[in-house]
Amino acid sequence: MNRITERLSACKSSDRKALVAYIVHGDPATDITLPALHSLVANGADILELGVPFSDPMAEGPVIQRGHERALANGASLTSAIALVKKFRETDTATPVVLMGYANPIERMGYKALAQAAVDGGVDGMLTVDIPPEEAQALNKELKLEGVESIFLVAPTTTEARIADITAVAGGFVYYVSLKGVTGAGHLDADSVEEKMRLIRAHTTLPVMVGFGIKDKQTAKAIGALADGVVVGSLFVNAMGELAGASADEICSQLSGLIKPIREGLDEL
Repeated sequence: MNRITERLSACKSSDRKALVAYIVHGDPATDITLPALHSLVANGADILELGVPFSDPMAEGPVIQRGHERALANGASLTSAIALVKKFRETDTATPVVLMGYANPIERMGYKALAQAAVDGGVDGMLTVDIPPEEAQALNKELKLEGVESIFLVAPTTTEARIADITAVAGGFVYYVSLKGVTGAGHLDADSVEEKMRLIRAHTTLPVMVGFGIKDKQTAKAIGALADGVVVGSLFVNAMGELAGASADEICSQLSGLIKPIREGLDEL
């Protein structure tokens, strides 16, 4: 069984809301990512989402865009992201890792080569922002052959008919983007999220994670009450950018301080 399915099944069995933590591979330095991932897990992350740096991250707001820029300047890539996950697996064989990125690096590597490298490196899922489900069949086929899940996004503007199409090919979990806009946007509307949750769940039994705009204990708790879990990214990436040049211990300490209240809020549900 894929680690994502195992972890989310365990969360459901224990009435635990899942916490998905996102950072960018290679940001703010190549030697920071590995200890940062371990720190996030130690302080409450159930699933790790590792951003693969790209020159035009269209779904990202300014905070994560700058994270991608810093990572690219450090030479981070899709290949080195997979190698980093393989290193992570030397001491953590249980925590699911999803790579979130864009089509260009994947197309350059090739679907079959990517799928084989991903499973060899211990990657559990791929979320490719700019490959819609209608164009994902060939990639999904190769990923499925290796047991790697394809994660897809659902937006506030997604129609019910399209939700049905997306959930038909999705695996692992469905990622609901809670806001119109890019990562880091604000003004969460819990009523709107609740309405969309009903539509999504009418078409799939997959867990639904909600991201974009979740930045503290209060927002995590409000959205966690409606979903199976939350995704937090800009909060961590912003902190890591502000601490560029600091030691791994300093950055991990900051991440710990940010993720713990979010975990506490989810655990209060």
